[in-house]
Amino acid sequence: MANLINLEKVTVGYGTRTLLDAVSLGVEEGDAIGVVGRNGDGKSTLLKVLTGTLAPDSGRATHTSGLSVGYLRQADDFAPEDTVRGVIVGGRPDHIWAAEPNTRAVVEHLLSGVSLDAPAAELSGGERRRVALAEVLLAAHDVLVLDEPTNHLDVEVIGWLAQHLSARPARALVVVSHDRWFLDAVATSTWEVHDGAVDAYEGGYAAFVLARAERMRMAAGTEARRRNLMRKELAWLRRGPPARTSKPKFRIQAANDLIANEPPPRDSLALQRFATSRLGKDVFDLHRVGLQVGDPPRTLLDGIDWSIGPGARIGLVGVNGTGKSSILKLLIGEIPPTSGTVKRGQTLSIGYLSQALTELHPDERVLDAVESNKRLTEVAGGREVSTSTLLEDFGFTGDKLTTRLGELSGGERRRLQFLRLLLDEPNVLLLDEPTNDLDIETLTVIEDYLDGWPGTLIVVSHDRYFLERVSDVTYALTGGGRCDLLPGGVEQYLAARSAADTPAPARTDPVRGESAAARDRRAGKEMSRIENQLAKLDDRIAAVHEAMADAAADHVRAGELNGELGDLLSRKDELEQAWLELAENAG
Repeated sequence: MANLINLEKVTVGYGTRTLLDAVSLGVEEGDAIGVVGRNGDGKSTLLKVLTGTLAPDSGRATHTSGLSVGYLRQADDFAPEDTVRGVIVGGRPDHIWAAEPNTRAVVEHLLSGVSLDAPAAELSGGERRRVALAEVLLAAHDVLVLDEPTNHLDVEVIGWLAQHLSARPARALVVVSHDRWFLDAVATSTWEVHDGAVDAYEGGYAAFVLARAERMRMAAGTEARRRNLMRKELAWLRRGPPARTSKPKFRIQAANDLIANEPPPRDSLALQRFATSRLGKDVFDLHRVGLQVGDPPRTLLDGIDWSIGPGARIGLVGVNGTGKSSILKLLIGEIPPTSGTVKRGQTLSIGYLSQALTELHPDERVLDAVESNKRLTEVAGGREVSTSTLLEDFGFTGDKLTTRLGELSGGERRRLQFLRLLLDEPNVLLLDEPTNDLDIETLTVIEDYLDGWPGTLIVVSHDRYFLERVSDVTYALTGGGRCDLLPGGVEQYLAARSAADTPAPARTDPVRGESAAARDRRAGKEMSRIENQLAKLDDRIAAVHEAMADAAADHVRAGELNGELGDLLSRKDELEQAWLELAENAG
């Protein structure tokens, strides 16, 4: 494979911190690299060095001759005179660019509802972000470097973007994202940025979780809490239905050994009992509710009956503009229904996380912002968690405790918002896009606390992984005033959206009517057959490795063996994936 971008002993500092410390790595043709790490640890800095927009303090970054790099920054820089049409299609009229299938697909999916003749600088933040992404995708670059490309996209468009990028419109891809479903869908390798270093892992997000958990397991008793979180997440990845994530491609036995004694993420029955004791039987009861917003009025709900009980954990999805945030405001009483009634339980203590950060005073310091809250908060089973533990888990230690809120990054302020909600001990949580600006490590901490949080939870999120991880049921705003329960979750929602545009072909089920026990027996036999094949493959792979060592001086023979090894490893990946599918369906 050709090396396209190369970093040699690159060091970059910011203030008193070293973000990259003598980092050496490369981007090769065919790479699809997901970049993860905590906020502030240097992910965006790494992208700037890779794209040549930031010169390292020492070391060097080189590009192969003539390389074109497309870079999606976290902030755009449109000129005042730029129109959307000028930015994305060079000013060409509709009948010209619409004749190009790729251009038409990008515009239709990313810029639906955006006027191409509008000044780009006057668009909303989300619209500007999508215009910038469309510009990068349509410019035919050799390498795409994308910093949080899923921001401001709904789950449907994120699914399309993953499919589009997986079709490899560029020679290589490097993407920073906190959206774990998206990373697993597009990345074939993962870079973790931490403590000035960049660690490389084979495979997408699920494989990265296994590899890092395995590495931590072998470490001598350090970082116990982080290890436990990674084990928990791995168990979730391994046990979830196929719709929840692309199949992790890792060693089956290693995965099974690591999570053998790992319980389900949460005890739903215990949480339900505890929530009922705190909330009683009534939470929200909507009767014949209609809701209209805007001028001219737009119908979000039309005659909806919806009873939400104690301990319910609900994910709410819908394309942008269908009114998800408005539904949360309706539930808390910030906006009234146009018709019908909304009854709220008498014991409700609601914690509402909005998308805005304005409720935090910029001159207040982190420690002062939480001192007015309780010093202990209670989770399921009566276990108490101290404020100091929460501060540490959410990344507020040392100098961060006395930092003014106005000096915190967007992700840090978001973390503080959530921490303050937990300390208020609400029995109802309404979360509006809670994953915005948060790194993956913080998201796993939040998920862990929500696993033990007893109350009613309603989450609006474009982050499919987070939504499915913390909620038990999914509802969708599907237009026309409807709010529909989706037993099949996000996968059912996306299938329904796709079917609305393209009729699905008829499908036959060869084992229709087969009992669950019979299916499990059939799956067990097939799994045993695959395990035998895997054992034989492992023996053959070991033999090829030995032969390659013996043929080190014979380049022709070594090349033949290397080709055979690649075929064997590809076959092993296919068999492991098939085994995992059978295990998940039988489980």
